[in-house]
Amino acid sequence: MLKSVEEQIRKAMAEGEFDNLPGRGQPLSLEAYFSTPEHLRMAYSVLKSGDFVPQEVQMFRDIDDLKTRLNSSTDAAERERLQKQIREKKLNLTVLLEGRRPGR
Repeated sequence: MLKSVEEQIRKAMAEGEFDNLPGRGQPLSLEAYFSTPEHLRMAYSVLKSGDFVPQEVQMFRDIDDLKTRLNSSTDAAERERLQKQIREKKLNLTVLLEGRRPGR
């Protein structure tokens, strides 16, 4: 079985299936891995592989995207709608972060 796996890896390498992986050609940094408690490593690894981000990070990204759209918009009605969405998202983010503060 091990030979079969090795053969599949060699075949994939020969066909260039690993050529466009993120971080290709860069040294591996294992500092974050080893600084993470052992019992959490696998869970974090699965989440990272699935491109999962915490809710607050996604909210920051959404706000940034809305701001980018706002800056490139010339339509007054669209700008107003985007500004309203930004305010709402910022309020939701503030509520979320306040709820996660220690002692709450």
